[in-house]
Amino acid sequence: MGFALLGSILILTLFLKSNLGQQQEQLIPNTDEFFISSFFEKMGRNSSSSHVFNLSSSVCSWQFVFCDAKQQNVIGLVAPNLGLTGPIPDNTIGKLKNLQILDLNSNQITDFSSDFWSLVSLKTLNLSNNKFSVNLPSNIDNFESLEKLDLSFNNFSGSLPDSFDSLPSLQVLNLNRNQFESIVPLGIIRCHSLISIDFSMNSFHGSLPDGFDTAFPKLKSLNLAGNGIRGRGSDFSKMVSLTYLNISKNLFTGAVVEIFKGPLEVVDLSSNHFEGHISQVNFSSSFDWSRLVHLDLSDNQISGMFFSNLSQAHNLKHLNLAKNRFSKQSFIHIDELHNLEYLNLSKTNLINRIGDGISKLNHLKTLDLSSNHLSGKLPLLSFKTLQNLDLSNNNLTGDIPLSLLQKLPWMERFNFSYNNLTLCDSEFSLETLQTAFIGSSNGCPIAANPTLFRRKIHRHRGLKLALGLAITLICLLVGLLLCAFGCRKKTRMWDVKQESYTEKCAISGPFSFRTDSTTWVADVKIASLVPVVIFEKPLLNFTFSDLLSATSNFDRDTLLAEGQFGPVYRGVLGGGVHVAIKVLVHGSTMTDQEAATELEYLGRIKHPNLVPLMGYCLAGEQRIAIYDYMENGNLHNLLYDLPLGVQVTEDWSTDTWEETETDENGIQNVGSEALLITWRFRHKIALGTARALAFLHHGCSPPIIHRDVKASSVYLDYNLEPRLSDFGLAKIFGNGVSDETGRGSTGYSPPEATVSPKSDVYGFGVILLELITGKKPVGDEYPDEDNLKATGLVDWVRGLVRMNHGSIAIDPKMRGVGDEGQMVEGLKIGYLCTADVPAKRPSMQQVVGLLKDIEPK
Repeated sequence: MGFALLGSILILTLFLKSNLGQQQEQLIPNTDEFFISSFFEKMGRNSSSSHVFNLSSSVCSWQFVFCDAKQQNVIGLVAPNLGLTGPIPDNTIGKLKNLQILDLNSNQITDFSSDFWSLVSLKTLNLSNNKFSVNLPSNIDNFESLEKLDLSFNNFSGSLPDSFDSLPSLQVLNLNRNQFESIVPLGIIRCHSLISIDFSMNSFHGSLPDGFDTAFPKLKSLNLAGNGIRGRGSDFSKMVSLTYLNISKNLFTGAVVEIFKGPLEVVDLSSNHFEGHISQVNFSSSFDWSRLVHLDLSDNQISGMFFSNLSQAHNLKHLNLAKNRFSKQSFIHIDELHNLEYLNLSKTNLINRIGDGISKLNHLKTLDLSSNHLSGKLPLLSFKTLQNLDLSNNNLTGDIPLSLLQKLPWMERFNFSYNNLTLCDSEFSLETLQTAFIGSSNGCPIAANPTLFRRKIHRHRGLKLALGLAITLICLLVGLLLCAFGCRKKTRMWDVKQESYTEKCAISGPFSFRTDSTTWVADVKIASLVPVVIFEKPLLNFTFSDLLSATSNFDRDTLLAEGQFGPVYRGVLGGGVHVAIKVLVHGSTMTDQEAATELEYLGRIKHPNLVPLMGYCLAGEQRIAIYDYMENGNLHNLLYDLPLGVQVTEDWSTDTWEETETDENGIQNVGSEALLITWRFRHKIALGTARALAFLHHGCSPPIIHRDVKASSVYLDYNLEPRLSDFGLAKIFGNGVSDETGRGSTGYSPPEATVSPKSDVYGFGVILLELITGKKPVGDEYPDEDNLKATGLVDWVRGLVRMNHGSIAIDPKMRGVGDEGQMVEGLKIGYLCTADVPAKRPSMQQVVGLLKDIEPK
């Protein structure tokens, strides 16, 4: 039984829950109900989640338990992330003879019960992300019907038993990130039904068993990365169905050309001992280059020339050939690789000029050409997406183009050191000059090749050091004199509108700023005396004056968005710190000290799906929160609107919605209609947002209620990971926040007047319905079906789901690019989250589990 079907059963159970659950005075011993009730009572007794189990009601009514049609036998138990702790007790779930699905991932379980291996009907077993630190017993062969086994992210050790040869139905085997330290067992080659194998990040060693390459006719995904396995490329040449192959960080040898056969899409052979000439791969008639998306051959011993022609690999996004033994040759021909996002050719013996074809790569995010013998001037580069650039240790000459210099503050990483490039710019910090332009100073210097230093440093070294110190002291004195008599006007290096005002050493206030919806005032006397606190960089002495400079005096052209708490601006602080600045314009009943304490607490809250709070400024009555800048805007703008204010460094004034470029998967540029076209990507956004809320509700003490969950609170970072913003801000207002603001935004607010975690669940449910339908919460067109006469998105979708017509609501743009059955299940999850009665809504922990059940594979 697949996870999607499991999700259907779970949702159906939840629909029926209101009609079940009559209290029982006593459980009948030795029944499924008795065993599973005993399991939760024992393992959840000390859990923070133990309150979700009503031990006096029928277990078949519990949200984690699935029973057969007669409600007598438990056939499924899905209880992830509930804080279940310790070994599985005897005489509990090990007695469930009809159990087919057991998913206890993301708990703190340490060992099996002695009767665990009696679950002979088991088809799916997921114990990932637990605390198992035992050997895997050979009793695993009792599970003859097992189809999916996931033991990843534990501490299993010892040898992998040969008894896997008794699992003929096994399709998915995931042992990622454990401490297995044996050879790959011979018994594994008898699991002929395997579709996916993941042994990565263990300590497997030795050679693969004989017959490994022909044992799995259905195998599509093989991951052996991060072990010590030996073998040759020919060990994989007969895997005719393989699309994903990762054997990086092992001890494989032989000719690299032997691997390139079949329908491979992802190939990672990095950090092995492969050799031979990859140019021969082009003449292999059995390899379809058009399928290839990811190719990493770095850190091997490959020699000869590059691929003679890569034009057939037009879907390639990731290419890494770094650290090999290639012959000296000119730049690789990449003109046809229009989808390339990552290109690393460092230490590949490149000579002559950088090919002009590099300018055609409009989706390139990372370019590393370091440690080669490249010469000539820098070519034109596409700056729309480039975030990482390393051209260090070459022989490049000429000026660094102004257009590139203006892009650099927005990039995550860049390095031009050890070239012969001319840099005529004084706006870089000393730290940047010492890391990215080694050999440079603040005049009109040379970022020089180290051989130039070696020729000159031996003669008159003492004199030059003394001269350098003297020049440094003179510069410091001149700088002090300038500060005493007034600071010069500074030129900024980002493409936002600049106001023609001169920055002074002591800018006096108060300051008033206007947006489309409000006017706010920072009642401070001297801007340079109001400090800005940056949590992880306490030595940076920023002030409110720096915020003025970073945002061109809070100019409207730097405005990113306006929310209920206030406007958000984009800016760059000194040293290239790229930030989003949120002004909480409604005031606060907290004192400055109380507000500072609360903001510092919020700054300590970290999660991969939360926008990090970097710092704050208390400017009069205004509380200003400073966040990491999110590269790809917020979900509302991506779904419906053109960007508000300046979203990217390009000029938006001449761009149109339709003309903005995107890649084929719709996961590239802000402002692109194709950005959210796939179900896989929309599901990723939903799951990440759910995880953020689950963390705030269940991982923080006391729990944090967001109060304003909506699409414009969900941002996408540079890697297109969803991140929830504005958490915890409502508390800073205290009693001063209005009832309307405290309850959330129009279309996302639940019916009830009280605020609780279930209010956030409702708002998340609306976001989920938006992602699947592509419609706004209010004010959109909701086609009339069976006289529904819907007044909003929630009303419309809930009516369709009740009539089992949910598929009508699916966004037409997603049809054909995803599993519509999963999308309908997603609508049902949204239905649960938007229930009128808060008690009928699931917790965010439960929502995460439901979404994972319908995750596209």
